[in-house]
Amino acid sequence: MNGQTEMLIGQISGRTIVRENFDEDGVLLNKQTFKAGKIIKEDRYYQIEVITELFNDKEKSEEKYTTTYRCKLDEASIMVMAFPFAKPNSKETEINTTSKKFKELYDLDILEDIELEMSFDSGLLNFFGSKSTIKIYDRKLEGIQNNIHSKINIKAYALGIRIKQLNYSVIEKLNSNGLLTFQKFTEKDGSYFTMTYN
Repeated sequence: MNGQTEMLIGQISGRTIVRENFDEDGVLLNKQTFKAGKIIKEDRYYQIEVITELFNDKEKSEEKYTTTYRCKLDEASIMVMAFPFAKPNSKETEINTTSKKFKELYDLDILEDIELEMSFDSGLLNFFGSKSTIKIYDRKLEGIQNNIHSKINIKAYALGIRIKQLNYSVIEKLNSNGLLTFQKFTEKDGSYFTMTYN
């Protein structure tokens, strides 16, 4: 399973991801860890189980739960971990994405703008409502390292009405195998969150 061609469901397989949320002064607000199992191919789906643990600003564990993510084999470009804002209401969810170019998100020879639409069949990402559109643009490869600088615009909809819009400046670092090692998402007010992939 290649991280570049299979996107983030391949990027997280068998890895531990740490997300840390900071205010505009760089003060830690809270932290989450995500321990992902290996991808399982089942019928027409890829499936991955992720153990999530939530920590407060003192890094004390407050909650732990397991979520099963699934996506169709021909839609393996699913972004499952970039925006885990809310606790799921169910242990299983199906996330559907529509995008012609999303599988090439980490193809460093292309770096085109990417647009996709995501819909959810449960409350897993209820922070965004039941449907979201995501645009990743102004993508540039920086320096001799595999560092990508870009911008992301997210519009969330519920019942066809836009309920939230988010804009981030993003820095992403990849290793020589094309796998993510670090991401930083910064909002206009200076608050940000980081994702560290181990």
